[in-house]
Amino acid sequence: MRTFLPALACTLALCGPALAAQPYPVTLSNCGHNLTFNAAPARVVSIGQASTEVLLSLGLAPKVVGTALWFGPLPPSLETAAKGIPRLADNAPSFESVVGKAPELVTAQYTYNIGQGGDVATFEQFQGLGIPAYVSPSDCDGKAVTSTSNGDGARLVPFDMALIDREVTELARIFNVPARGQAVLEAQHQRLAKAVARAQANTHKASVAFWFSSARLEGDAWVAGNSGVPGYIARTLGLRNVIDSADEWPNVSWEQLAKQDPDYLVITRMDRRRYPADDIEKNSPSCTATRSPRSSRLCATGM
Repeated sequence: MRTFLPALACTLALCGPALAAQPYPVTLSNCGHNLTFNAAPARVVSIGQASTEVLLSLGLAPKVVGTALWFGPLPPSLETAAKGIPRLADNAPSFESVVGKAPELVTAQYTYNIGQGGDVATFEQFQGLGIPAYVSPSDCDGKAVTSTSNGDGARLVPFDMALIDREVTELARIFNVPARGQAVLEAQHQRLAKAVARAQANTHKASVAFWFSSARLEGDAWVAGNSGVPGYIARTLGLRNVIDSADEWPNVSWEQLAKQDPDYLVITRMDRRRYPADDIEKNSPSCTATRSPRSSRLCATGM
């Protein structure tokens, strides 16, 4: 999963090079598919909170006719823009509900929503109706479901912020809003620099583990591997992720996690209730009962 672990992840998410205006038609390659736009889409459905936040940050709220797959509240700066936008589902929407909004573009955060075997649809299903589908490059470039990974896939190439830069750049091109894209990138670049300076001053060489959720309340933990977004955050902030795995979100026992004895245990607070352990108030007892004798610092972070 590409999961923006809260304020910090949002800080890291949108920084990059300048955008240049591009005349139509705009043609680009996305997740192995070629997309061509002869004009800016007038209606877009976004599946995945990160995808929605990118569109809102680009000032495209009037064109967003439906959203789905939410983890928590929006950043305060985007709340007003999002008012009145229909929420098709808290988790994955049905194909029919998306198509029913008559979109001229569908964006998605994850390939498990739109892709081969996608729980919403495949690229081809949307293409058959003349609807282009765009999936975040960070969830398909350098990443795949392998014979040894779980359904979230494994990173063949470690995540890099260039993937997020590309997403912002390409969406700004598609919608012909280069100036807005430039403003977003510059603002986020400044936030990134401040966050890195603040964190590195206090956490140099510390170890960390990122706990997202668990399939069962007392079951093994889904923790961040070393090559995804949280792993990138750790490296950027001078932290060492104790879970050295290329899998995006490997399943790790609490006993194994306790052996690693991280200085920081980052746990996710979110509104989503897809799995029992999504509720942090129920997560905490399971977490504290299996922690190592040397107390880790718990960092509850919102989605």
